[in-house]
Amino acid sequence: MAVTIAEVGRSTARSLSAGEATGLLLYRNFLAYRRAWYIFATGFLEPLLYLFSIGVGVGALVGDFTFNGQSVPYAEFVAPGMLAASAMNGSVLDSTFNFFFKLKYNKLFDQMLATPLTTLDIARGELSWSLLRGGIYSAGFLLVMLAMGLVSSWWAVLVVPAALLIGAAFGAVCMALTTWMRSWQDFELVTLATLPMFLFSATFFPVSAYPGVVRWVVEATPLYRGVVLCRELTTGAVTWASAVSVVYLVAMVVVGLLLCRRRLDTLLLT
Repeated sequence: MAVTIAEVGRSTARSLSAGEATGLLLYRNFLAYRRAWYIFATGFLEPLLYLFSIGVGVGALVGDFTFNGQSVPYAEFVAPGMLAASAMNGSVLDSTFNFFFKLKYNKLFDQMLATPLTTLDIARGELSWSLLRGGIYSAGFLLVMLAMGLVSSWWAVLVVPAALLIGAAFGAVCMALTTWMRSWQDFELVTLATLPMFLFSATFFPVSAYPGVVRWVVEATPLYRGVVLCRELTTGAVTWASAVSVVYLVAMVVVGLLLCRRRLDTLLLT
């Protein structure tokens, strides 16, 4: 009977545009998190502390690096890598742990589908929320970089959109993969994937430090593409590698969203 009522409600209600549906889901998440501002603060402080301890502290002991033919101080080399990692972490938190709770335990998405919202609306709305969170982190981190004199090019105005693209890529793919998670123990796999990327995706040292085959593997990872994009924009040493990174990350967004929608259709509508 409840299913029949929900179906009738959906058939008689006015359909929502993509913008309206996304706006409603953003507002819902804002209401849910407005008293938990400290969660956002901790996500921003972690990469900032890494920047101060490694970029500035260790940077005093390390000489300049050569990046795309120009000499770059160590702190200026590390900072854009930390920014890319911050965008990844902010997006991954929302698109894995929080998404899993809403899907498996809170049954929030089942309730949403009793309204004119579709599974694609849910995927877009959840991704937009994780992007909002990642965008706040990225903008704040960029302001700190500017205050510390770690930005040497006007190309840096594109760093926040680049960070949003990084967050969208990780968020879309992680939401899709989360639909296969069976329990909280499965999230150990998330750490198993993100921690090595954080440490070895040329975040703290040049990719040229790796031997041939290992270097190719590193260059194929999504965080490395994000690090390259942010580092080239903040230093002004822009090459075709940035274009490759943009295409790579956009492809992740498209594939992740389509796969997430298909999985939600399978889990919630069949």
